[in-house]
Amino acid sequence: MTKITTLLGIKYPVIQGAMQTVATANLAAAVSNGGGLGVIAAGGLSASELRAQIRQAKQLTSHPFAVNLMLMATNTSELVQVIIAEQVPVVTTGAGTPKAYLPTLKAAGIKVIPVVPNVTIAKKMAALGVDAVIAEGMEGGGHIGELTSQVLWPQIADAIDIPLIAAGGIADGRGVVSALALGAAGVQCGTIFSIAQESPVGDRWRQAVIKATDTATVVVGRSIRDASRALKNQQTEQLQALETQTTDRIVFNQALNQGLKLAVTTDDVTNGVIFSGQVAGLINEALPAATIVQRLMADAQTVLQQLPTSLEAL
Repeated sequence: MTKITTLLGIKYPVIQGAMQTVATANLAAAVSNGGGLGVIAAGGLSASELRAQIRQAKQLTSHPFAVNLMLMATNTSELVQVIIAEQVPVVTTGAGTPKAYLPTLKAAGIKVIPVVPNVTIAKKMAALGVDAVIAEGMEGGGHIGELTSQVLWPQIADAIDIPLIAAGGIADGRGVVSALALGAAGVQCGTIFSIAQESPVGDRWRQAVIKATDTATVVVGRSIRDASRALKNQQTEQLQALETQTTDRIVFNQALNQGLKLAVTTDDVTNGVIFSGQVAGLINEALPAATIVQRLMADAQTVLQQLPTSLEAL
């Protein structure tokens, strides 16, 4: 048991990343059935679409799951009302501060966990009264910050008195143990769940991640202060070119999101955007989501048992 498993009512301290378009009810339920916390990504969904996703997840699992809110969305207030009405127990947030919605969510008994990129924001979120924070290093896929996990996790752990969930660069037991050693009470994984058998992505996406090397990803959007990591392909080259032509974040993100949707819905790995972390180089198979959760924990236990008992044993 960790602070996170107790807080969220789950068996294992593993949270599935909130990957827009990829984190569907089917995937979230499968993760929750495996003992972790599945997450439905609300980004890009209407209120009625989110309600349908939540109800589908309820049909597929009796275990807790979460909804992620991208706070820049113009319909966030509507989505919050759906979450409350459907009695979702946990909300994770990104792309903004949950301050405006926090009292309403907390009054409904919902745990609120924002994603944070640095110590300053982590401290602000703790002061607001959130239940935990997810600290994501820049090794992760999708939208990222500027700090690496190795330096980010311990600094945030030292700065706050609420549980820390570590994200960015975790796909095996070594990553889990590293995160726990650096002050985390749980981990969030995205890339490895993006190719789970219950994920909506196609076989070409899965194979692209499985075949990826340690240098297979690229960051786009950094020059306009909206960095995202994805596998290198023709589309990321076009997005890099777009950066030189515009500083309009809305225009850039529209192109990015269109590329992501194309990759998910048509399995086009050339003209689509395949969000992926640098950890893709460690991933060599697509497994059921429940198996991923359980292997992470079993692998972490093996790693712990193999550690030397003293520095003299090194």
